[in-house]
Amino acid sequence: MSRVIPRTESRPALRTSQLFQPALLRKARVLIVGDAMLDRYWFGEVSRISPEAPVPIVKIERMEERPGGAANVARNAASLGARVSLLSVVGSDEAAARLQQLVRAEGIRAVLHRDASISTTVKLRVFGRRQQLLRLDFETRPSREVLLDKLADYRRMLKSADVVILSDYGKGGLRHITQMIDLARAERKMVLVDPKGDDYSRYRGATIVTPNRDEFREVVGGWSSEKDFIARGQSLRRGLGLKALLVTLGEEGMTLFENGKIRHETTKAREVFDVSGAGDTVIAALGAMLGSGASTFDAVRVANHAAGIVVGKLGTAVATVEELIESLKQDGARSSAIVPRKKD
Repeated sequence: MSRVIPRTESRPALRTSQLFQPALLRKARVLIVGDAMLDRYWFGEVSRISPEAPVPIVKIERMEERPGGAANVARNAASLGARVSLLSVVGSDEAAARLQQLVRAEGIRAVLHRDASISTTVKLRVFGRRQQLLRLDFETRPSREVLLDKLADYRRMLKSADVVILSDYGKGGLRHITQMIDLARAERKMVLVDPKGDDYSRYRGATIVTPNRDEFREVVGGWSSEKDFIARGQSLRRGLGLKALLVTLGEEGMTLFENGKIRHETTKAREVFDVSGAGDTVIAALGAMLGSGASTFDAVRVANHAAGIVVGKLGTAVATVEELIESLKQDGARSSAIVPRKKD
């Protein structure tokens, strides 16, 4: 059994003006490093089945392109007003050029290393009547030489950042993540990691790691009770030397593990349409809030609202400042039931 909602404490409700301050967010400097990709969406109508095979025929009527992976994290942080830089490795191809255009249009300062030996990672999703029918992935791993060049740029870009987000999609762009964490710690920067795989020793020393439920279970195993869930979370946090561990639990919200305390935020989703990219939104909002001077738990509360907004949209999407303000206002009345936390 692994489905447990912890009964943990939360802070008393804050006014929206206290919890979320766009003017401060515009001062946050966030560096995102990781696996950037291009998300493509083909939309069409399905009216018949192919005579060649038992599959639907989709007549494509509209196409869209959006930044994906680490580039989607950057896009989400920029949508909140943060000053965002992106560092990644892409191919020397049309998809890379298009990705560069898209991130620049979002006001993101992007350093995208080109490697002619690989193709830029592209995820192509085909929709018929707003229902996803198929996803096609195109990807190859970058060479070691290009990754080493990226590390030199990382050292330079690190100096002008408040927060570093390492977005690990397991595509090879963070092969030197241990060194990146050490370099950031030496510069006294906060480091947030969106993890991948079952070897979390690579993330030792980060400030916060943000696995989802499945990623957390892959590392710590299943849990049989609330007490077991809490014990496994705190053990992982201590073992990695983290300031905090944030486990996102889908429809059950998210749980924050800190030294000597845990806090749970219930989900803020009004209607779930598409969960793709929700993890990107969480870590982007978390990083932007922390870069603006917010406390860890207040940053989590805003990130939770941001995730609740994007899962109501199609594909990888962003939460705007206006949407967040409205969501926080709507949640104000319900927050009166929150149990005040004990003194730390």
